[in-house]
Amino acid sequence: MKNNDESDIMNNQEGLESPRLSKSQMQEILAGTGRNIDEIGGFDVEISEKRTQQEIAENRPGPKLREKILNLPDLPGIYMYIDRRGKVIYVGKAKRLKRRVSSYFNRRHDSTRTNLLVRSIADLRYVVVHSEEDALHMENATIKEYQPHYNVLLKDDKSYPWIVVTKELYPRVFMTRDRNIKGQYFGPFGNVQAARTVLDLIRDTYPLRSCRHPLDEKGIARMKYPLCLDYHIQKCAGPCQGRISPEDYAAIIARVKQILRGETVELEKSLLAEMQKLSEDWKFEQAQAVKEKYELVRSYNIKRVIGERDTIDIDLFAYVENEDRAFVNFMHLHHGAVTQSLNLEFRRGRGEITTGEILSRAVAEVAERFNRKFQEVLVPFLPDVQFDGVNFVIPQRGEKKRVLEVGLKNAAQYMRDCEKQAELLTPDRSTDLLMQRMQSDFRLPVEPRHIECFDNSNIQGTNPVASCVVFRNGRPSKRDYRHFCIKTVVGADDFASMKEVLHRRYTRMMAEGEPLPQLVVVDGGKGQLSAAVEAFDEMGIRGEVALVGIAKRLEGIYYPGDTLPLYLDKTSPSLRVIQALRDEAHRFGITHHRDRRSKGQIASELDNIKGIGPGTSAALMKTFKSLKRAKEADYEQLAAAVGAAKARLLYAHFHPETPNY
Repeated sequence: MKNNDESDIMNNQEGLESPRLSKSQMQEILAGTGRNIDEIGGFDVEISEKRTQQEIAENRPGPKLREKILNLPDLPGIYMYIDRRGKVIYVGKAKRLKRRVSSYFNRRHDSTRTNLLVRSIADLRYVVVHSEEDALHMENATIKEYQPHYNVLLKDDKSYPWIVVTKELYPRVFMTRDRNIKGQYFGPFGNVQAARTVLDLIRDTYPLRSCRHPLDEKGIARMKYPLCLDYHIQKCAGPCQGRISPEDYAAIIARVKQILRGETVELEKSLLAEMQKLSEDWKFEQAQAVKEKYELVRSYNIKRVIGERDTIDIDLFAYVENEDRAFVNFMHLHHGAVTQSLNLEFRRGRGEITTGEILSRAVAEVAERFNRKFQEVLVPFLPDVQFDGVNFVIPQRGEKKRVLEVGLKNAAQYMRDCEKQAELLTPDRSTDLLMQRMQSDFRLPVEPRHIECFDNSNIQGTNPVASCVVFRNGRPSKRDYRHFCIKTVVGADDFASMKEVLHRRYTRMMAEGEPLPQLVVVDGGKGQLSAAVEAFDEMGIRGEVALVGIAKRLEGIYYPGDTLPLYLDKTSPSLRVIQALRDEAHRFGITHHRDRRSKGQIASELDNIKGIGPGTSAALMKTFKSLKRAKEADYEQLAAAVGAAKARLLYAHFHPETPNY
């Protein structure tokens, strides 16, 4: 790519009528754009003008950059933003270059990241291509080349496991991450366990060699290699000493490749036919050997075939995302069996790129990596690029819908695995992201590092209690939990009980100089929330501490003064934290209420026994744990717990029909 305006358009009008760009053509175009750009930069910056503070604040380009933008063509292509050091900071694709590039300037963006990008742009380059699909492939290649700071970047484990069938006289079959071995590769597999499952089926079904000896005809003729244990336990056919011919071994390898291609359904059918043929010919021992292989393949198919066996090929892409990452799972099914699986992770800014753009990049990445030609692809939503000859289908029901859901489960599991790994490496990162998300979702001025939740418990006004549970950094802090026995409220008045508990909790915290929480949650709707607001007003902390209520039925979040609740996404981590708070407060309160009610019932009955006081009741409960067990105890057990005299009184009360006590 040259550094003058006139030569920026790499394809003329005649070039637009040519076929799609091949990978080699794209590499050739990129060859002159400054490869291996380091921090010093790789481009000569043609525009050295300085923008005014007002131009920077309003994202307006300088005069020279504006002129360059106005001269952009309305054609498909890619554009590259360059900073003052000559470093590529962003690469994008466009159906119409002029319109897309112009949209970045002369307005403030909602995303801070995008505003910072625009303020850093000193110059730009562009390449015109034949179609938007070509632009997508070119963008993908350019991003990998320069790793721009502001781009959505693909983060991927480049060493996915494959299974290779080596190119030897007697081929070996094993799992590897090295793509430089001479042989035929099958995969990639989504994880090591999936590859091992296939290898286990192969090794249990066919006697393949596992040694690394470089077998050749001369070495075999000289008996150079000894027979190993695998041969003696019938796991290997003994090719090292010529116990099986290369032709017979090749026939086994053909069956192995059938498994690796995902043709296990056809293999199951052919083994069944072979077994029946041998049985008809009265070759029962051979039929039994084939039957064992048939049962292994059939068992594998029952567990591993997830789609319709009659459907030859299915390709699908599943998509899930969290706050700053997107995860895509690709699967290729052959007769219902997964023969290729790949997980991709994209780093993205929140709200800065659409899901359709990420899905398009995933499709382009898989097509390039595996040299795949897609025809029909199952997707949860449409990508933002039309791929030539590809029909994208969003299944609504039936088998295709079920298969896509399997892909979604795989993508979700991959996301959870990545989150756990990130949490192990940087424990504070996930907490920080959660706090930022909760601050945004609940419209708080600060991150809710300290949250408290209150719940009332009573049965028809008896034994009224309340609970307060505390979460710090999104996790339970059980040492800070508190129980409250309602003292000033008569009957089942949840609103008054809530006011009392909040008064007692926060007047004491303020008196003792303890920091107040950033967020308080009350379990209940508008009524409970109104009572809490009155308490906060009376204490003078309204506005200092954020207050919300959570409805029991529809999980709506109520704010003081708002008539309509806020409904968060059901999968939102913010909602999960609030639900966990509410459930924990309910559990903690119910446990306390149950204990008080039980003790009250026990005390009321024992208090009616003349001669039995609180000390005896406590000793009795310490030994038997419940009144029911105490009633079932015999005299000797009662005497051992509270003494002979008290035991006579208790036993006579519990067993009035029994004399002499």
